[in-house]
Amino acid sequence: MSLLHRDSEGITTDAPHGEELTKGSSHLLWTTIIAAVVVTIAIGLFVKLGEKKPVASGEIVQVWAHPRHLQTSGYDANGAPIPKEQYDQVLVIAHVKIRNQSNLPLFLHQILTNATLGDGIHSSYAAYPGDYDRVFIAYPELASLHGKGLSPETTFEPGQTQEGNIVSAFRLTKPEWDARKELSFTFNFRYQPAVVLKPAVAVIEQ
Repeated sequence: MSLLHRDSEGITTDAPHGEELTKGSSHLLWTTIIAAVVVTIAIGLFVKLGEKKPVASGEIVQVWAHPRHLQTSGYDANGAPIPKEQYDQVLVIAHVKIRNQSNLPLFLHQILTNATLGDGIHSSYAAYPGDYDRVFIAYPELASLHGKGLSPETTFEPGQTQEGNIVSAFRLTKPEWDARKELSFTFNFRYQPAVVLKPAVAVIEQ
């Protein structure tokens, strides 16, 4: 047998093994791709199922703003004269709806009105029931907005929706208020994450 013949036989004998190796590599590639897709889907489902919806949802139904330039009387509580002070104030009144979408009671303990200005976020606490009513005594021109107040210490039973008005006050001039970049309302619940709502309606100047 010649050397040439022996080499030819060697080449002929090795060819099937090369084809089997190529086929094996192809199967391995497809198996890897399928495994990667399955893992990606599994991770996506795990993240999706792990997401929790907020404990509460809500809506800012309407917002009114009442800018005021104020001056103190010049007398203290005992009637003694003191220097007068002048300042600007914006009262923000909002009608809100809040729904408990959890299966546990929710205990509201704080409501904040947040105005984003050029220098950052300014926040003001919503008035408690007694102060809420006194606002409308001090500003009789706002009597038409004196609806039922929503207390910052309201309890929501599972599935319950409550609504009412809140009042906050900012020490801002009207131009500062008009230049705000954003307005939002934060509802803080005990033992639960806060819920932040933004009005989808225009602010009405009152």
